[in-house]
Amino acid sequence: MRIAIDAMGGDHAPHEIIKGVNKALSAFPDITFMVVGDQEKIQPLIQTSDRVEVIHTTEVITSDDEPVRAVRRKKDASMVVAANLVKEGKADACISAGNTGALMAAGLFVVGRIKGIERPALAPTFPTVDGKGFLMLDVGANADAKPEHIYQYALMGSIYAKEVRQIENPRVGLLNIGTEEQKGNELTKAAFDLLKDAPINFVGNVESRDLLEGVADVVVTDGFTGNMTLKTIEGTALSIFKMLKTSLMSSTKTKIGALLLKNEFMSLKGKMDYSEYGGAGLFGLNAPVIKAHGSSDETAVFHAIRQTREMVTKDIPSIIKKEIDQLGNE
Repeated sequence: MRIAIDAMGGDHAPHEIIKGVNKALSAFPDITFMVVGDQEKIQPLIQTSDRVEVIHTTEVITSDDEPVRAVRRKKDASMVVAANLVKEGKADACISAGNTGALMAAGLFVVGRIKGIERPALAPTFPTVDGKGFLMLDVGANADAKPEHIYQYALMGSIYAKEVRQIENPRVGLLNIGTEEQKGNELTKAAFDLLKDAPINFVGNVESRDLLEGVADVVVTDGFTGNMTLKTIEGTALSIFKMLKTSLMSSTKTKIGALLLKNEFMSLKGKMDYSEYGGAGLFGLNAPVIKAHGSSDETAVFHAIRQTREMVTKDIPSIIKKEIDQLGNE
């Protein structure tokens, strides 16, 4: 398979991006990489291989660029070139750690939407206490949503959880302010009515306080609520680790205790590490488009590649298309 990767997107590009590619070259002999970016900066870092093609461009979409305008005007930007490689059939998927809004725009306008999918969804996998994780969609591809969009998110998320995460009968929950069926606003009430009759394992409403306990394998919501939930979880985790570190370094006694518990703390950190789960998939597009975290290091890039490989191998877009076509014919 051929994966196009934006080498210039993200806080640690191109060094960590290329280190992730080098690691993946050894782990996945079935992948050919099309690395897009400044050849002068990439070439000294990339592992020599006949499975790597460097596509030179110096133009980059930055975090300050307005997403849609940047995609339309910066035709030679590394992210746009990578998306065009997918559109032209030269690559099977693309990955970027760059501007999230721009990648969503490139996915929608360049790679294209699956016929029948009204709104694509951005879907990362979050850590859980038991280490299994859960998929949430949407976390910001679309701030607003209709009940039909959430219904489609549930279908796509369930397919991904089953085919890629190997969960036999994934539990799908609707994020809400209470678990009772009548809870929520007009959107969640209407979405609930659709989901309870959907061809999925719908477990009803779930509350945000239970997410990290693994209450569901797939959690669906509108992009506005999902994005706030994402940032709340990230911020809370960072703050807790910061407070814990401050407390443990406050005296000689606590420092000794921290030293004795070092392995346990490292295990806890590993459980909550987003980098082990890959990137956020843009579901509903004609080909896999993966948004790696902006601060991705070598490990995060490697797992984003692993995730992309699984999506290409399982041909997730085709399965989603088939499911949507069947529902449309019923």
